[in-house]
Amino acid sequence: MTFTIDNENNITAHATPEEAAAVTATPFDSFASQQELAELAAAWPDERLVAIWNSLPGVTPAKKVKDRKTGIERIWKRIQRLGESAEPKADQSGEPKPEPQAEQPQAEQEAEGGAQAATDAPAKAKAKKKAATAKAAPKGKKAAKAQDTAGPREGSKTAQVVAMLQRKNGATLAEIMDKMGWQKHTVRGFMAGAMKKAGYAVESFKPEGGERTYRINK
Repeated sequence: MTFTIDNENNITAHATPEEAAAVTATPFDSFASQQELAELAAAWPDERLVAIWNSLPGVTPAKKVKDRKTGIERIWKRIQRLGESAEPKADQSGEPKPEPQAEQPQAEQEAEGGAQAATDAPAKAKAKKKAATAKAAPKGKKAAKAQDTAGPREGSKTAQVVAMLQRKNGATLAEIMDKMGWQKHTVRGFMAGAMKKAGYAVESFKPEGGERTYRINK
């Protein structure tokens, strides 16, 4: 099971790393274990850990973390529920069943209970919807499709990366990391996910004695 987290702290569970790269249309970090989450979180301020915890559905909101290790352990334990919803199930015949939708946020369940419930507590439902930011991956497809047709927005991270890759010699992995402030796995995921969905054919090569380089095929 692989998890991705974007710049807005949305956490998504994927059955495989390939699935995570294919459906993610914005810059993201990925992790598949508590240790990898801890390595990512080493560069985060305590405020981000609090924001991530408070964004998860069904948790008691916190104002601060007692200590970083405990905070990461609590987040890892809670997101396993997302992992359960993303994992394909098999029936008695051994054939995998279609992947179920991620657990519906409580606010949406209450809204579906009937017009009377929505009338009684609109403010409460709205607040819960805003807090439940962990989503299922398919939501990103519409945004990705729009980007395919319109091209990257000027000044966006995608536009910046495209400009680097359109140079004659492309851009090395180190150059992209330095320019965008990303880690290695973030660059790789961006090339396999966002760039592919935006319609760009990216060539990856490593010259003899040189560094891993990316370039857009023209």
